[in-house]
Amino acid sequence: MKPAPFNYAKPSSVDEAIALLGGDATLLAGGQSLVATLNMRLSAPDLLVDINGIGELSGISVDGGTVRIGALTRHRELERSEVIAAQAPLIAEAVPLIAHPAIRNRGTIGGSIAFADPAAELPACLLALDGAVEIAGSGGRRKVSAGEFFRGLYDTALEEGELITAIEVPVAAGNQRFAVEEVARRHGDYGMAGVMASVTVNGAAVEAARLVYLAAGGTPMLAEGAGAALAGNAIDEASIGAAQSALQDDLDPFDDMNSTAATKLHLARVMTERALKRIAGA
Repeated sequence: MKPAPFNYAKPSSVDEAIALLGGDATLLAGGQSLVATLNMRLSAPDLLVDINGIGELSGISVDGGTVRIGALTRHRELERSEVIAAQAPLIAEAVPLIAHPAIRNRGTIGGSIAFADPAAELPACLLALDGAVEIAGSGGRRKVSAGEFFRGLYDTALEEGELITAIEVPVAAGNQRFAVEEVARRHGDYGMAGVMASVTVNGAAVEAARLVYLAAGGTPMLAEGAGAALAGNAIDEASIGAAQSALQDDLDPFDDMNSTAATKLHLARVMTERALKRIAGA
């Protein structure tokens, strides 16, 4: 199929892009989700605003204790970046699980965060790292924490006329440990279940743990009960078991074309054990 007719604009600045938004306008970044919905006529905007010419929206930098990633930064750039590997290793580990190289060549971090698919890796990473989203609109720029950004199934804090300009995550500390575990039917498919684990240790004990699950609810799911079960304890069979048990109340999976809710919860428990044992052995 082919998309319905639309008008096209390619602004050269964020301000120009914002001026074009509103009404029935849609942003085009990597287009890996949008183009498919256009061709199937699930989306039919009057105006397509192509932001790929806005240079300030790309790039990776470190400012003090923060890694800043421009919204147009491609997945392949994240995958190959020495800065991401050293300062945000959770993202570096997760990116190769995103689809296939052709998708990673075009897909952008801002597009993934804005689309907010609960089975996607990067939204879960952002929440696990307690990051923030920088947003620009006619009223200026604002930052929204990851915990407040993801509101529901494909629903975010973005308002009409706004766009994501950057993603920020804290630089990895020396006492932090990270692990990504995911299971999919085939490599490159959306995960049936997965966990992004960020654990801060103090000697042999867990100081704090952020375990975020994909495909386990309408948003990336931060398992607060599981984190609390680990805090103050060594990572051992008892604490892992307590964290697994807490997932019953932490997660809210639903049946979909890949698996049942019960299967997803079981897989989440398995992924938890794998991630924590990797961290314990680090």
